[in-house]
Amino acid sequence: MTAVRSDDVVVGLPTADDAGVYRISDDLFLVQTVDFFTPIVDDAHDWGRIAAANALSDVYAMGGRPITALSIVGWPREKLSLDLLGDVADGAVAVLAEAGCVLLGGHTVDDPEPKYGLAVTGVVHPDDLVTNAAARPGDVLVLTKPIGTGIIATAVKRGDAPPEVQQTAVATMAALNAGAARAMRRVGVRAATDVTGYGLLGHLGEMLRASGVSATVEAAAVPLLPGAAELAATGAVPGGTRRNLAAVARFTDFGAASEIAQLLLADAQTSGGLLMAVDAPLAAALLQALEDEGVAGARIGRIRSREFADGPSGRIDVI
Repeated sequence: MTAVRSDDVVVGLPTADDAGVYRISDDLFLVQTVDFFTPIVDDAHDWGRIAAANALSDVYAMGGRPITALSIVGWPREKLSLDLLGDVADGAVAVLAEAGCVLLGGHTVDDPEPKYGLAVTGVVHPDDLVTNAAARPGDVLVLTKPIGTGIIATAVKRGDAPPEVQQTAVATMAALNAGAARAMRRVGVRAATDVTGYGLLGHLGEMLRASGVSATVEAAAVPLLPGAAELAATGAVPGGTRRNLAAVARFTDFGAASEIAQLLLADAQTSGGLLMAVDAPLAAALLQALEDEGVAGARIGRIRSREFADGPSGRIDVI
């Protein structure tokens, strides 16, 4: 993709980061992102909540604060009522209000498949900017949400997900990463990404490429949503997860990890947590800051010096 060049672009296309960052002044950067998707749950209000939290997450991953949003809607007006779209929008607005982000408007098109999401604008002070290109050898990897949403969403579509499993997954996806972002700023974390469609290992791989490093991930330390492993064992695995696994296998040594563990580590997430690389002496302080914000952080691995695998990415070793 070719982009117009500007000296005021702070973060752009080359590092595949979570959002673009543009310099407004020496003490104010603009953060911009967009995300939308088809329904992943049956309840329209929940879909709106999840879509909003997911779109806002990119701003939080950069250490920023979302301020405005525009809705992006594709809607089959002849098949689904506009009242149902109202339920989706109400869910999104509820999460935006929680985030202190204002919905300014949006655009809707007639579409045979329903889609909903947001274009979000945020701000960040240059001293607080977090990118996926600043991980350094010795950093500790910390994850702030359990994984497994892709597998559970697939089980929901098949009618195989127990209600309590579905409820926990929805609550996790609808939860904002605002507290995690505040903890990052408080401690001074400089490298992070949010875990979404490419899965934990896919987004970690992007961080490794951008930072020029490798990593070790402790499979047993990665938090899982209740029921995710059991549902994966029944075959409730989305196509996106299998594609992710094929992609990350080029630069990942899974060691003795089972097929189910590999699928979970590659599972395509929606509105996942933040994956942070924090200077080792600050790891305890970050975990405490997350706890103070009501966020459960888990140490899941460590950044190492770059070691090339069969491809352009730094290597990931799963132990």
